[in-house]
Amino acid sequence: MARPEIRIPAHRMLRGLAAAAALCAAAGAQAQETFKVGVVSFLSGQAAESFGIPAVNGAKLLLEAFNKGAAPAPYNKPGFGGIKLEFVYVDENGGATKQVQELRNLYDREKVDAVVGYVSSGDCLAVAPVAEEMKKFLILYDCGTPRIFEERSYQYVFRTASHAAMDNVALGRYLKAKNVKIETFNMINQDYAWGQDSKKDFTWTMEKLYPAAKLGEDQLPKFGAGQYGSEISALMKTTADVTHSSLWGGDLQAFVLQAGPRGLFKRTQVVFSAADHVLPGLGDKMPDGVILGARGAYGLMSPKSALNDWWWDLYSKAHNVYPVQAPYRMVQALLGLKLAAEKAIAANGGKKPSPEQLAAALRNSEWDSPAGRIRMSNGGGHQATQDTAIGKTRYDAAKKMVVIDDIMRFPASCVNPPATMKSEDWIKAGFQGASGCP
Repeated sequence: MARPEIRIPAHRMLRGLAAAAALCAAAGAQAQETFKVGVVSFLSGQAAESFGIPAVNGAKLLLEAFNKGAAPAPYNKPGFGGIKLEFVYVDENGGATKQVQELRNLYDREKVDAVVGYVSSGDCLAVAPVAEEMKKFLILYDCGTPRIFEERSYQYVFRTASHAAMDNVALGRYLKAKNVKIETFNMINQDYAWGQDSKKDFTWTMEKLYPAAKLGEDQLPKFGAGQYGSEISALMKTTADVTHSSLWGGDLQAFVLQAGPRGLFKRTQVVFSAADHVLPGLGDKMPDGVILGARGAYGLMSPKSALNDWWWDLYSKAHNVYPVQAPYRMVQALLGLKLAAEKAIAANGGKKPSPEQLAAALRNSEWDSPAGRIRMSNGGGHQATQDTAIGKTRYDAAKKMVVIDDIMRFPASCVNPPATMKSEDWIKAGFQGASGCP
């Protein structure tokens, strides 16, 4: 038996369609109310004062500027493509196991659309596979180990800053360019992924640039040790032309404060791969003549540009101190995320994009940051390369601050491996294909 035909009056049909459209619009507006980002950095512990808190302070400034549409073009659309932006802040302190759980909480409970975070190389190695397993979008904004994208590939994980090979190759090239005589060198690095990788990269670089130089002391204190009496004694006892270190955060501050009065900095040329972030805090306690990097052309070694002037003034006025490595790396990550999100939103008809759409927009992209051009050129388009700079410390009593002299700039093509080679192979092959070196 045929189903009887039911006719609906035209005026009732129009009212129904209007009501359905209104419900859809409301649901759409609610779904697009905010673009939520988890921001993870050290808010407590030895890395908070000089690293984590400055990074989060930078993120908070950007959140306000983005939502107001107050950043310079092309970053001046309110929010992300008109969608209001919201940040959720998480403390990175506590170790890799805790960070894995915190990352799951951000995706499952907080329902964030993306996570930007992680200073520790150990934490990055732990959380990256988890984000990939959950098929959620993750930007590693700072950690340095080259292993992230050299040992496996990812679809949902990105790093918007160069890895540690750049820092150690640039240090070696600076020493060579300045004709620093090196027959022997000592090392002190933290005993975990970052310190071990930095040690290897600098040692291999020395083998190429100073093949006759001999390694003396090779100290590997644990992360967060805080006390370096025995290590300093060993470094003082074994005379070396150069002493290399990748110590950072509170560990670096403690080492400088303990090694300075004992005369280590007068006995050897100390070179730090990542140390600009402790200069404002140490002030006149930072010895003159220390050669250091900032893991990019950051802070006092940043290039002149309208975008950098905006960022420098915004941060300095808000916090009464100039921005150093951590806030610079945070801003370059969030600028890249903003452009990628807006590209993905536009391609998705104005709606919030999926993790797959976000990833497609960021992969192989490039953008201008206060530190120069960022290119997602390595790691299958997931690993950034960038320019960097190295310089030498001097305390300026009139300015009551440490200044950086003898700055040399190194283009990304000089100090980063090509996309086709792992860092280790590239350094051991003598920096094959490096170009534009000063």
